Amino acid sequence: MKVLVLANDEQKEELLSLPVDGSVTIQWQNGSVPIGKPGALDACIDFLFDNSQERIKQIRELKIPLVIINSVITTLHELGDDFIRMNGWNSFIRRQVVEASGKDDTRKRLAEQLYSHLGRTIEWIPDIPGFVSARVISTIINEAFMTVEENVSVEKEIDTAMKLGTNYPYGPFEWGEKIGLDKVVCLLEVLEMEQNRYKPCPLLKNKILV
Repeated sequence: MKVLVLANDEQKEELLSLPVDGSVTIQWQNGSVPIGKPGALDACIDFLFDNSQERIKQIRELKIPLVIINSVITTLHELGDDFIRMNGWNSFIRRQVVEASGKDDTRKRLAEQLYSHLGRTIEWIPDIPGFVSARVISTIINEAFMTVEENVSVEKEIDTAMKLGTNYPYGPFEWGEKIGLDKVVCLLEVLEMEQNRYKPCPLLKNKILV
């Protein structure tokens, strides 16, 4: 199986944190989508997907049977049923279970086969913004910023308390930096349209403007 993976160095390191089956040949590309079909490809995973019309057009022009995109916020309802979307936020890529959404049963089966070769399994999630984990973590990060804003504690103490008290791999501020606070705010703003409890903390919003 020949797979094109569009990823930066950090995403590549996370993907390779679990053993890759020898039946998979990965062609790495850091940045733009290659022009023209680079050989006979069975699948493409785009961790750098930016939801631009140009990138969508370039990916579709490759005519690859299976395309999996890192699209935590934008749903297939907006993108189209020919994609599989997954949670490819930094720190989530290395997990053994992949959150994903798909509409086409054939593509879903192909995605399951591919990820089994990458040492992972797929948990199929409804086609909603944020899947499950990203919603939860973004809410925790937002709450942590509210705690600082209210002068209850400071960032370092909260990170330490959460790692020791909940066995999280990162504290909420560390996690926010890994993911990118701009992504967290963007998801919260989308979720806020569903429920006001997701409203981003002003301190968090100001942080991305610094």
